[in-house]
Amino acid sequence: MSQGHWTYSSRHREGLVSAISAGFFFILAGTIFITTPNLIDGITEFFRDFTTIQIPRIEGIYLPAPDHPATHLTVYSAVGQFSLIWGIFLIAIMGLRFAVHSPLNKKADNAGDIVFWLGAYYLLTTILNEATTHATWFTFWTEMIMLGGVSLIVRAIVLATARLKT
Repeated sequence: MSQGHWTYSSRHREGLVSAISAGFFFILAGTIFITTPNLIDGITEFFRDFTTIQIPRIEGIYLPAPDHPATHLTVYSAVGQFSLIWGIFLIAIMGLRFAVHSPLNKKADNAGDIVFWLGAYYLLTTILNEATTHATWFTFWTEMIMLGGVSLIVRAIVLATARLKT
């Protein structure tokens, strides 16, 4: 790297990383919409299909869910593609964060985000499919909440491990 690289402030370098991330997000979202046939119609149908469903095996508790969860494969597939590509992109951003000497908390957040988005891809592709029932719909969301917890634990481990080394 050139001598001029190091004259940028940490705040400026973080701003560049944020701008790259935001730009890629919009490009990825647009690409998913362009390349997924009937995605707008699929999203519209997905939300029109929502109703309140009793949680399986729990009396008296109703939560929003699609009435026909197995019929929204286009939406599940698009969200899965987004999750996979975004997760891979976040791995590249992690490399960039090391290159520009980002603060530890940014690296920890990035590590947790990688786990979350790649985990979301895994859950989307293994649980939400043509055999999805109300029980599997609620299982998916339960596992997404658990994935959020795992993501927070990864962030904490990164922070704790780095602090132990110093």
